[in-house]
Amino acid sequence: MRVIAGTARSLPLKTPEGMDTRPTTDRIKETLFNMLQADVPGSVFVDLYSGSGGIGIEALSRGAEKAYFVENSEKAISCIRQNLSFTKMENRAIVIKQDVCSALNSINEKAADIIFMDPPYGCEYEKDVLNILRSARYVTEDTVIIVEAAVKADFSWAEESGFYVVREKCYKSNKHVFLRKQ
Repeated sequence: MRVIAGTARSLPLKTPEGMDTRPTTDRIKETLFNMLQADVPGSVFVDLYSGSGGIGIEALSRGAEKAYFVENSEKAISCIRQNLSFTKMENRAIVIKQDVCSALNSINEKAADIIFMDPPYGCEYEKDVLNILRSARYVTEDTVIIVEAAVKADFSWAEESGFYVVREKCYKSNKHVFLRKQ
């Protein structure tokens, strides 16, 4: 796994050992950031269920002003910190070691521009997160929320949580669902 573009282009990133995380492949990460390229520079980026931190680091490398990394695993937090140090991006990063739903109250921003989450598939954690984000002061009508999910995951319930699906980008076994607040 590596940084695809920007100031840290081509730098390799570490991933936590074991099967607890599923790093987003370079190809999918590149496709995602090609879709977001106009929105990332100068943004506040939130990476939930961060794993290695690869998505948030990619955002920083491409010009995000600040990135939050939220992860509960000690191994993953160690990996994120090492990757931030190696890419020299610690000064623009806030790392929160906490359960995602609890950590959402620790984000102290006027507005978050992009919120990315890659929760474990099939556990429906994204429903809990969206229910909290619905009333979060930093989530505006302009905030883009992206959920990485299994390709067959159904998001018809999103409207009940106060969000609507803007688009879905499907890959072989997973997809990115882009949501906005109603």
